[in-house]
Amino acid sequence: MPDCPATALRSVELTTPQLAGSVEFYSKVWGLDVAAEAGGTVYLAATGSDFHVLELTPGEATSLCKISFRVRSLDDLHRLFARARHAGCEVISAPASSPAPSGGTSFVVREAQGCVIEFVHGDRTKSARVIADRPERLAHVNINSADIEKLSAFYQETLGFRLSDRSRLMAFLCCNSDHHAIVLAEAPRNGLNHVAFLMPDLESVMRGSGRMIDHGYPIGWGVGRHGPGDNVFAYFVDPAGSVIEYTAEVLQIDDSYVPKGPGDWVWPPGRSDQWGIAPPKSEACKAAQLAVSFATART
Repeated sequence: MPDCPATALRSVELTTPQLAGSVEFYSKVWGLDVAAEAGGTVYLAATGSDFHVLELTPGEATSLCKISFRVRSLDDLHRLFARARHAGCEVISAPASSPAPSGGTSFVVREAQGCVIEFVHGDRTKSARVIADRPERLAHVNINSADIEKLSAFYQETLGFRLSDRSRLMAFLCCNSDHHAIVLAEAPRNGLNHVAFLMPDLESVMRGSGRMIDHGYPIGWGVGRHGPGDNVFAYFVDPAGSVIEYTAEVLQIDDSYVPKGPGDWVWPPGRSDQWGIAPPKSEACKAAQLAVSFATART
């Protein structure tokens, strides 16, 4: 993206009322590795180069504490901070050395609808590897918004993201060649809809889904193939109530890609994806997609 200082979605932080159980689930079932523990937070890594993709922090309720993006340069980090402050974001921490084990220089702000966002440059990375049924990195975060157009404008005008597609209920925004890093979903209240983890391929999505079923976690929606982004998906609800997704084969785009509108993303009655073979989304999954709020204070 020509003027997007962010180069990639890096990680998310979730609070959980059952830290030990959540760590066990993500490390023993979902397919992540514990990378570090510091200040009561557990950092979990996928198989890719990111030091971590998930932070789990104890809390009274499950909530989305923050979304973290990597930034192209230190100059871009300071430029982005100035933009965010000018746009009226609440400043939680100004650019400084990150206290996290991943290091780097970062700042943290809260945008007007309540989501906390971190931007980091120069953080630690590791050698990437590919394991057939384990996540490589984050693919996207889907945010519930009571005012999609306002939040979409913030991501585009302040943060430099690009609108890649707009369906009737969702806006898809990108910061690199992935079709989307952030999705905004129309909802009655703001909060987390779901977090998607990128798998190596369709086979890995199937094998990972089978492992989840073997451990007593049913598929909440899928396996199917989305319209916008063309990615394969399988949705689940984690033990603390967050919706998480295995995904693969995300459409790669460049500046020549022309965003489609709601009229381009219409399925026949009874169908909710391209293939048309996935059962309807489970009631438990639908409820969980509306149940996780933004954390109201930093822990």
